[in-house]
Amino acid sequence: MPEEAINIARTIITSLEDKKGEDILLLDLIGVCSFTDYFILCSGTSERAIKALSEEARKVVKEKHSIVDQGVEGDAQSGWVLIDYGDVILHIFSKALREYYQLEELWREGKVLLRVQ
Repeated sequence: MPEEAINIARTIITSLEDKKGEDILLLDLIGVCSFTDYFILCSGTSERAIKALSEEARKVVKEKHSIVDQGVEGDAQSGWVLIDYGDVILHIFSKALREYYQLEELWREGKVLLRVQ
C-alpha cells in the first residue's frame, strides 16, 4: 500500500509541475498521522490556477491509477482545495492562505521527501 500511495503522490506532483504549481511539498506522515501517509502541498498564483491544478490532478490520477478521490473540500474561489485519496491528501492553496494556515509548521514532525520551488 505505501508503494501505491507514493506512486499516486508522484503522479500528482508531476501534474502540478506541468500546470505550473508553485512551492510543491511532499510530506511523509507515516507514523505521525493516523488518517493518511502523505500530504502534498502546492500554491497556485490565482483562482484560475488553483482550479486548473485541482482539475488536472484529479484527471491524471483517474487516468493513470484508475481511482477517483474520496472527496474534495473547498474550491478555487475559497483559496484552498483539499483532495483526499486516502493515503495521499493534496492541498492546493492561494499563497495567502498557505501562509496563514502554515500546514508545514503544523505537521513539522513529518519528513520532507520533496520540495519543488
